[in-house]
Amino acid sequence: MRALFLFPLVFLALVACGGGGSNDSPVPTPTTPPADDLPIAVVDDEGITRIALQDLATRLDLYALGSLSDEEAAGLAYMREEEQLAGDVYAVLFSEHGLRVFENIAASEQTHTEAIGVLLERYALPDPATGEPGLFTNTDLQVLYDTLVARGSASIYDGLVVGALIEELDIVDLDARMAEVVGNDDILLVYSNLQLASRNHLRAFYRNLVNRGWDYTPEYLPQDAFDEIVDGEMERPAD
Repeated sequence: MRALFLFPLVFLALVACGGGGSNDSPVPTPTTPPADDLPIAVVDDEGITRIALQDLATRLDLYALGSLSDEEAAGLAYMREEEQLAGDVYAVLFSEHGLRVFENIAASEQTHTEAIGVLLERYALPDPATGEPGLFTNTDLQVLYDTLVARGSASIYDGLVVGALIEELDIVDLDARMAEVVGNDDILLVYSNLQLASRNHLRAFYRNLVNRGWDYTPEYLPQDAFDEIVDGEMERPAD
C-alpha cells in the first residue's frame, strides 16, 4: 500500500520539475554576440550607415591603450572635424532642397563624428570640434565647408554632386589616415567602419543622381575604384 501511495507523489514531482518525458524541447537560452563580434556599423535598407556608439564603447574596452604618434593624433583631430563637416553640409542641403537622403545621412554623420570623439577622449586628446554647426578649428576645412555649401545650394543636382564628392573625399582621407596607424587596432576599427559607411553613402548619392537621369564624374577616386564601389551592393559589417 505504501508503494502505491508514493507513486502518484513521485509522478507529480517529476511533472512539476519538467522531468519524466523524453519529448520536451529544451528552453532556448538568450545569447548575445561576444563583445569582439559586435557590429558597430548599422546599415538600413537604403544604405544609411550609422555607428552604434554603445557597441563601439564595448568593443573598445577589449583593446589595450597604446601610444600615439603625432601623425595618428593629428589624423584623429582632422577626421573629427571632417566627419562633422559632412553632417553640417548635408543639414544645410536638406534645408535647401528637402531631399530625405540629406537628412538621413546628416543624422548618421553625427554618429561618425561622435565615434572619433570617443577615440579622442580615450587617448585624452584635445577635441577640435567647436560644437557649432558650420564652424571649424581647421581653417582648410572651414574653407572647404563654405565652398561646398555654396556649390551644393545652387540646385538639387549640385547638392547631390557635393554629397558624392564629400563621400569620395572621406574614403580617400581615411585611406591616408589608416596608413599612418601603427599597432592601434582600436583606431583602425573605427576608421574601417567609417570608410564602409562612406562607400554606402557614396552609393546612395550616386543612385539618387542616376535615378534622376544625371551622371557623376569622380573628383578624388580613380574611375575604376569609383566604379567598383557604385556598382556594388550596400555593405554590412559581416559582408
